[in-house]
Amino acid sequence: MAATGISEGATATAPDYAHAPPSSFWALTLGSIGVVYGDIGTSPLYALKESLAAASGHAGPGALTQEMVLGVVSLILWALVIIVTLKYVVLVLRADNNGEGGTLSLVTLAQRALGHSTGITIVLGMVGASLFYGDAIITPAISVLSAVEGLELVTPTFGPYVVPISLVILITLFAVQRFGTASVAAWFGPITAFWFLVMALGGLSHILDDPGILAAINPAHGFGFLISHGTAGLFALGAVFLSVTGAEALYADMGHFGRSPIRSAWLGLVLPALALNYLGQGAMLLAYPERLENPFFLLYPKWALLPMVVLATVATIIASQAVITGAFSISHQAMHLGVLPRFRVMRTSETEKGQIYIPTINWLLLFAVILLVILFKTSSALAAAYGIAVTGDMVITSCLLFIVAWRFWRWSPALAALVIAPFLAIELVFLGANALKIPQGGWFPLLVGTGLFILMRTWRKGTRLLAEISHRGRPSLPEFMRMAESISVPRVPGTAIFLTGNAQDVPAALLHNLKHNKVLHEHNVILTVVTEEVPRLPDEGRVTTETLSDRFSRVTVRFGFMEHPNVPKALAAANFDLANASFFLSRRALQASAQAGLPLWQDYIFIPLARSASDASDQFCIPEDQAVEVGARITI
Repeated sequence: MAATGISEGATATAPDYAHAPPSSFWALTLGSIGVVYGDIGTSPLYALKESLAAASGHAGPGALTQEMVLGVVSLILWALVIIVTLKYVVLVLRADNNGEGGTLSLVTLAQRALGHSTGITIVLGMVGASLFYGDAIITPAISVLSAVEGLELVTPTFGPYVVPISLVILITLFAVQRFGTASVAAWFGPITAFWFLVMALGGLSHILDDPGILAAINPAHGFGFLISHGTAGLFALGAVFLSVTGAEALYADMGHFGRSPIRSAWLGLVLPALALNYLGQGAMLLAYPERLENPFFLLYPKWALLPMVVLATVATIIASQAVITGAFSISHQAMHLGVLPRFRVMRTSETEKGQIYIPTINWLLLFAVILLVILFKTSSALAAAYGIAVTGDMVITSCLLFIVAWRFWRWSPALAALVIAPFLAIELVFLGANALKIPQGGWFPLLVGTGLFILMRTWRKGTRLLAEISHRGRPSLPEFMRMAESISVPRVPGTAIFLTGNAQDVPAALLHNLKHNKVLHEHNVILTVVTEEVPRLPDEGRVTTETLSDRFSRVTVRFGFMEHPNVPKALAAANFDLANASFFLSRRALQASAQAGLPLWQDYIFIPLARSASDASDQFCIPEDQAVEVGARITI
């Protein structure tokens, strides 16, 4: 496994989107409506229907009562206010790590606040990230299926084609990810804004069916429903949580658009539109309970049914974007925290650092989503699998947020507990309600999360063990230089450039070259590549050189995050003579052994992961005829 030689700048501050030019701010706000709120914006397609079906024990429209409708609508409205608005939009969005959000950003902030890496914060982060991936797999599947199923209301003839049409849509969606979030948001933002307006109008047009639905604004109806309906109330509560899925993606996508645009979009359009739609569905069901079959689409007149199905399908495609971009952000952070291998990361925007595309993650997600659609086939079947991963992730976010509020924001422990404990208590209740759905499909995201947690845990443990083995008995850089210059070994003409991720360390290739080849070049360069927090850098000042001794120097080459790191080109522009230079790269051949540090089953996970990590020679455009790989066989 070649050393990548990359380190990210750690001193950048979060982008100040609140003080961006008005045109840029409103463009980001519109983009966030499409990408960030696509997920939560399609919940009205199925959330109220599934909640009332659970409340009535799936007995059908005849079992609906006014108490059920008022209670469930009240629970949905207050879940949107408490979980999404107060917790995420107001509080959690404050916790950014250089503009990035998501569970692993909280881990980084918690570690920074504690002054060291703790096992519990890393474990919480890995569990949270694993559960988020489970959500990222289910959301595209359930969103697209729920919309395409609306075609059956137009004509039952479409019934056999729901799954094939859904698969074509999903494959197309993942195929366009390579064009970047900005390109996607340019189309998705206006469409989703129109979707929210249409949802608001649909709900508003039916509130007069039974104005008594406005009583659902009183939270007492929600509490009364839960108290009086026992187990059915808990099953309904698990389905109510479908209305707030997307809140974690909201936080994970913060790096793509910024805090202020996301807040403005929620308070100005998204929350009012969702509230009006749920109230409208509730009022219609109070007046016409027989419409429980599909209350969302039946808000609209018959002539508008087909256009609404088409618009809903487009909206659910956009909904999937929220978790896909969130998965890219989470994966990027996981690489920096050392819990995932370094996959190829493509920057897709000149102006927004957080807008990235990771091909490996994209295609793995697509494979899992296709498998899920084929296995479950309907949105109702998937509804049972939905929720438990998101609630688990939310609980972990609350735990990490307490540490950040206490140690990073300098709140007193009492104040941090007073603010965060109510959110945690509500989420634990939701988690318990969703746990009831494990036998019906909730096992799937738990299975995915468990598998990914084992993978992350193995990668972190394996890389630590590999570093320990590699550095065992290795001298410090000053000691190595004194030893190398004092011993009598042949001096080879030319320059040897050794890539390393740590400029203070002895590159493994340099150590092994001296140890096994017993030669030292006339000039030895210890080279580190750094990615800065700006899109592009001028050639002037890109390369800095520090002379360590007559034969050793340390060189740092810097690139902007939008630049492809062509190291030879950068060195040539800085007047390095590369005609007689060779690039030395470390290559480790890993061998599994039950007697070494990792159990044998973890060896068979870690070794393929290590081989899949990005190759330094390809990453830095090093010519094959100038690259020398110095290998070492390591039993792990």
